[in-house]
Amino acid sequence: MLNLPHELYTAEQTRELDRIVTEKHNISSAKLMARAGAAALERIKNHWPQAERILVVCGTGNNGGDGFELARQALAKDYRVVVYEVGSAGKMSEETAAAREAVVATGTEIHQFEDKLPSTDVLVDALLGTGLSREVTGIYARAIDAINKSTRIPVLSLDIPSGIHADTGRALGIAVRATITLSFLGLNKGLFTGEGPNYCGTVCFDALKVPSAIYKEFTPIARRVSLENDAAAGLAPRERTGHKGLYGHLLIIGGDHGMPGAARVAAEAGARVGAGLTSIATRSAHGPTLNLARPELMCYGVEHPDDLDPLVRPANALTVGPGLGQTSWGKSLFQKAIETNLPMVVDADALNLLSKNPQRHDNWILTPHPGEAARLLGCTSDDIQADRFAAVQKLHDRYGGIIVLKGSGTLIYGGEAPTRLSTWGNPGMGSGGMGDALAGVIGGLLAQHFTLMDAACVGVTLHGMAADKAAEQDGERGMLAMDLMPHLRHLANLKY
Repeated sequence: MLNLPHELYTAEQTRELDRIVTEKHNISSAKLMARAGAAALERIKNHWPQAERILVVCGTGNNGGDGFELARQALAKDYRVVVYEVGSAGKMSEETAAAREAVVATGTEIHQFEDKLPSTDVLVDALLGTGLSREVTGIYARAIDAINKSTRIPVLSLDIPSGIHADTGRALGIAVRATITLSFLGLNKGLFTGEGPNYCGTVCFDALKVPSAIYKEFTPIARRVSLENDAAAGLAPRERTGHKGLYGHLLIIGGDHGMPGAARVAAEAGARVGAGLTSIATRSAHGPTLNLARPELMCYGVEHPDDLDPLVRPANALTVGPGLGQTSWGKSLFQKAIETNLPMVVDADALNLLSKNPQRHDNWILTPHPGEAARLLGCTSDDIQADRFAAVQKLHDRYGGIIVLKGSGTLIYGGEAPTRLSTWGNPGMGSGGMGDALAGVIGGLLAQHFTLMDAACVGVTLHGMAADKAAEQDGERGMLAMDLMPHLRHLANLKY
């Protein structure tokens, strides 16, 4: 994904991009279709150079027009092309109908889809584009099902896998599982969050040779984060006269009975990204042993909220919640932490406590997963996942600060567009302690005087990149939070 644009758009915005191209730059829809067809054929040649047979399944919209154009150009290059259409040709736009007729003019028969698709080398999904907003049913659902049953055939989806909502990434009943998705003009945000990543395969992009000036017409709704573009200056090489006092003191508050490991993971993560000093305030029973394997960490037994006073005074930032529990001990420590007004990360049980006693502050970063987000908003996790962009905005409206809504396509929002989105990370991160590591990473950056937004963006990026490195090294299954630590240190020291 490194070569993709960082800007992400709604379906409405990509339609507006299309309008600007045609009306202000005098590039017709027919010419854009021809360019899309050429780009798709080039993608097939590059990714599947041995392919000789192409099966194109077209709908009646402009997405189908792109498919017809691909078919026409592939025929001219001596590919063996079979074209199926779904829906009535009488409903097609003028440009799509013309593209269809150009295929017919070659002597190629266009088949009406009924229930099955023939074998091929590459299958092209040109059924439903980015304008889809309702559940897929009837003949279109059967066509998508037939595409998905062609399990050994690679699938190229044009613009977006048919059945995926371009804005939310939700599968509208049924959706094509693509091998590659080739997006045109502007990347839709639904490709990268919600269920989108499950269906899109590898996302590729082609701007169709349009003038770059069109992208300055309005602000994208979202932006993919990267260390090159998001406050990488904070990770610049350190001055030779640097010392631990310059790099901040992070205090982790958590580790109730039976859960000391969560605080321990968060603390090492904060240290590994560069916090000068890292302390843990935990149960007295854990204090003498929690740092045995990492003696650089300072551990303190805390049984009463007043015991925190000497610990928060030298701290520059807090991470509250890993293993905190929801007993009176955890509640009192969380409230004490809030009263310090230090910049803080609120995670895990601290989020669950917050959901029971909602408060709003501007000096914290909340890092909920969908279940915690649901409790914070009084809804279900399905509601959160149905529209993650709406959910992260509601969380900010209610609680303030910076919201990091974790999950595939983690979102970061602080009240202003664009929402940041991370495309780093993998399913191996679905294990205990991974969220504690993220809370520690972000806290470690806050301690080093990153702004809240920069700490969130850089922290999420480092965390996801470290997990990708760990997966590359040993695979996704069985990945543990501590496996990220050497990669966090390495990535925090690269030059961006």
